[in-house]
Amino acid sequence: MWVSLALFLLGVLTAVAAPGLLSRADWVEREPVVALWVWQCVVAAVLVSFALSMTFSASAAWKAVRGHVFAGAPHAVVDAYELGTSGPWSAALAVVLAAGGLWSGAMLGREIGRARARRRRRRCDLLVRAPLLPGERPGSERLVVLEGERADAWWMAGPAPQLVITTAALRRLKGRQLDAVLAHEQGHARARHDWLLHSSAALAAGFPGIPVFAAFREEMHRLVELAADDVASRRFGRLTIALALVELNEDRGVFGPGPAHDADLPQRVNRLLTAAPRLTAGRRFRLTAAASLVPVVPVLVAFVPALSALG
Repeated sequence: MWVSLALFLLGVLTAVAAPGLLSRADWVEREPVVALWVWQCVVAAVLVSFALSMTFSASAAWKAVRGHVFAGAPHAVVDAYELGTSGPWSAALAVVLAAGGLWSGAMLGREIGRARARRRRRRCDLLVRAPLLPGERPGSERLVVLEGERADAWWMAGPAPQLVITTAALRRLKGRQLDAVLAHEQGHARARHDWLLHSSAALAAGFPGIPVFAAFREEMHRLVELAADDVASRRFGRLTIALALVELNEDRGVFGPGPAHDADLPQRVNRLLTAAPRLTAGRRFRLTAAASLVPVVPVLVAFVPALSALG
């Protein structure tokens, strides 16, 4: 059945070509929120293509599946898909794609479980370093200050998200820099960037040989930081958040000549200081709309025989 093969090839082509096309786009760093949406739509298109290919392959291989998928469909529509002319490859393709879907779910569950375990360990460590006062409940404080000689600030996601900041960071951050750091971390929390990171990590770990999933994970880690930087810069200015990033990280060798643990930080600071103009609202809308149509393409391909038969 050609529809199943066409959907499978469409998913493979999207997975191979999309990372290169997006890496050459000149607007990604100027509009990280739009880029996040584009990446999600591309990955969704790949997954939808494979899911639909699995569905039609299974329908061609087994009559029981066909009866459920095409229940109530006119005979002309069923005949248009030529389900009875497929070879033994249909069952094999359906099994492989179904196994891939189950593996993806398992990887996502594992990633969420690991994230929850890490969060529990960090909260337990937080309670040790900052014990609760009489009458306080765990997670009741949105801001927690820790004694520490290392300047640091991070957002702990979860049912009761908390912003944790060290006393060294409070001493180093000047003026509105602290407010900018708080806005940056709140930007992560409000946009639920943790879910994007979990999903991308699960797909990349489950399918390391597929370029789009590896690039998806790398870009999510980079783009969520750029998006949070923009949230802070719109409220407090690009220079303020850039200086805050420098103050928090200059003792870690990030800005030195040698290799650093977080090599993206100098690029983030340079991006904030160069102040490249945003895209126009019209172009942002066109990019968002075009990306939204990408997952629709495999659905249209799947309905071509049905529409032809009904037409």
